[in-house]
Amino acid sequence: MKKQISTEAILLLEDGTVYKGKSLGRIGTSGGELCFNTGMTGYQEIFTDPSYFGQMVVTTVSHVGNYGVQHQEVESDRVQISGLVCKDFSSHFSRKTAEGSLQDYFEKAGVVGICEIDTRALVRHIRDKGAMNAIVSSETTDLEELRKKLAEVPSMAGLELSSKVSTPRIYQHSPEEVKYKVAVLDLGVKQNSLKNLVARGCEVKVFPYDTPFEEMEQWNPDGYFISNGPGDPAATTIAVKSVKQMLAKQKPLFGICMGHQMLAQANGIATYKMHNGHRGLNHPVKNLRTGRSEITSQNHGFVVDAEQLRNHPEVEITHINLNDNTVEGIRMKSKPAFSVQYHPESSPGPHDSEYLFDDFIALLEQSKIK
Repeated sequence: MKKQISTEAILLLEDGTVYKGKSLGRIGTSGGELCFNTGMTGYQEIFTDPSYFGQMVVTTVSHVGNYGVQHQEVESDRVQISGLVCKDFSSHFSRKTAEGSLQDYFEKAGVVGICEIDTRALVRHIRDKGAMNAIVSSETTDLEELRKKLAEVPSMAGLELSSKVSTPRIYQHSPEEVKYKVAVLDLGVKQNSLKNLVARGCEVKVFPYDTPFEEMEQWNPDGYFISNGPGDPAATTIAVKSVKQMLAKQKPLFGICMGHQMLAQANGIATYKMHNGHRGLNHPVKNLRTGRSEITSQNHGFVVDAEQLRNHPEVEITHINLNDNTVEGIRMKSKPAFSVQYHPESSPGPHDSEYLFDDFIALLEQSKIK
């Protein structure tokens, strides 16, 4: 039998909109930037993606929790979202290999959420009004009290968050046969990115976000990987400085999501906050170099300025989003460096973009031959 969720909960948006429903996860109060994800599966991967730190996720799929949780399906060592908003939350799971329910998982992680609300109406609302801060509570329905707490939730614009999710210590993963050494600057790295590199013969050494470039270079890596991460890229200035120093070494460099934005800023190209951002497993992107289109996994609320790119002498656009023509990929003309705004490691899928890891390997191989 499905466990019934009976505690009342309330969701308050910063524009004053209120939704009433039932609680999920831990009883409590939590706030963050409210955004929606259009993926139909992979909820555990979403909830543990460090790029979602500080955000409350609205799922557009109706049922969440129906296949339980497994330890293999995490992208980091903890749940990263600040809250969940969904239509139907299931404490009962049908997958035989599941290790537990999402409800128990959230309770242990201290995640607060709300279900049994009209998520279609909510998504339409924030689609039109834009991503905004919100607060959810299952311990009080006092709107005045919640308004005061919501006012204390910081805006995502100007917020540096990589320091909150980056590894506190250096660690390594190695394949059976090491072909290349790749230094990873951890701005909120997903574990599947590391797995993709290791599967291709890369020994990866993961460094905290504020590691001095000289310390990374002492390891003598063959190339650099700049990871995804949360927050405003314009506020992540330490990483921009590191990327500039990496580029000066002329070693292969591959950036994903926040790493993509760091590569742009290292070349003097600005980023800006989007109206809603792109979050889901079904975003169409066109590769301008091959003419092929791919379905991609995405999670970002900031984007690189296309106008500045079109006039840049050293950087060119390689990928565009087919929904809104925003920049999805860039490469440098005179250096072995490229990046994409989306997630080619895409766990649980789709896998149209995994070739980008092969492109990085090709750059590493060419660099070693030289």
